[in-house]
Amino acid sequence: MIKNPFRALEKTRIRDAQSITDLRKLAQRALPKGLFEFVDRGTEDEVALTAIRSAFEDVKFRPRVLADVSQRTQATTFFGKPSSMPLAIAPTGAAGLLYLDGEIAVARAAAKAKIPFTLSTASIVSMERVAQQAGGTLWFQLYMWPDKDMSFRLVERARLAGYEALIVTVDGAATPNREYNVRNGFTFPISINRRNAWDVAMSPAWLSSVFIPYLLRFGIPVFENYPEELRKKFTTHSGQGYVLPRNDSLTWDDLRLLRKKWAGPLMLKGVLHPEDAAMAVECGVDAVIVSSHGGRNFDSALPPIQALPRIVERVNGKAEVFLDSGIQRGSDVVKALALGATGAFAGRAALWGVAAGGEEGSARAISILRDEIDRSLGFLGCANLAQLMTMNILAESSR
Repeated sequence: MIKNPFRALEKTRIRDAQSITDLRKLAQRALPKGLFEFVDRGTEDEVALTAIRSAFEDVKFRPRVLADVSQRTQATTFFGKPSSMPLAIAPTGAAGLLYLDGEIAVARAAAKAKIPFTLSTASIVSMERVAQQAGGTLWFQLYMWPDKDMSFRLVERARLAGYEALIVTVDGAATPNREYNVRNGFTFPISINRRNAWDVAMSPAWLSSVFIPYLLRFGIPVFENYPEELRKKFTTHSGQGYVLPRNDSLTWDDLRLLRKKWAGPLMLKGVLHPEDAAMAVECGVDAVIVSSHGGRNFDSALPPIQALPRIVERVNGKAEVFLDSGIQRGSDVVKALALGATGAFAGRAALWGVAAGGEEGSARAISILRDEIDRSLGFLGCANLAQLMTMNILAESSR
């Protein structure tokens, strides 16, 4: 007997979602406008956001035919560990705002799908709880703090909690100009005003299923992975406001020091210049993540898919190269691999899934991308991922 007809309706809508765009529409209906736009939009005039999508569309294939693709597989390995598909969940700080304990929900879906999940420093569920309640292959994303000792304590926490790889995000030397957040009243610290109060009131399901349970459990949520000295509630005010602490004095020497502190796989995220990729390799990283932060930081940044080939060439096999930003279709992942990437990260896709329906929604997002990757391999005449690089299927203009 179904006790909750609304829950049954949610499950039906998730099953009916045929694309990441469908999940995005479900998320938009479920979330307050300010929260939806915080995830969905870019920065300033959103030129970078539009360019990312356009750049993917510019990559074209020359499919091969009459190839036996009846036993297709997209299985691969990341740092020697099997992954069922060439995809990892990107670090995002919003999952726990979209759904109650959203980070755990996404991590569980990733674990069941046998792909890596990356937890953000800015999540509101602690790394220990995610590890205990989700399991799977867990990676941790680190922002380096002005006080390096804080960063290294966080790295040690991740190690003790069982996180296998560390991702250092380095494309945030300045604070991005997301004007819509200010207009929507969705800034940190969060200030309650007439506009965002009305916004939340128009999303009663989110209010009752996410925000109120947080309040009843422990009050206003906090950034659980921040160092103790920086851990504040979302509404805590200070003289300059509460934003993610930046370190605009970070240098390659800091990366070299971090390499000494972390024994597992180390990735550098936010690279668009081939010379920076080469420097990262010299500093001992195991992978470079070509990323423009999903078009959310610098509006004049080159689309990562366009930066990818030169970075792959410059790295020359000395480290893995991943692509991040703008993955909406499985064919986007296939394009990245055909251009030399080891794998890709999906961020917003998983967020739309969790907002639409928690773990089930996240699993649906992963399933959609898996099916699209498989379909792309079939149409291209590739039985496995290695053939994407050996069968000369990229159109010349896409190289």
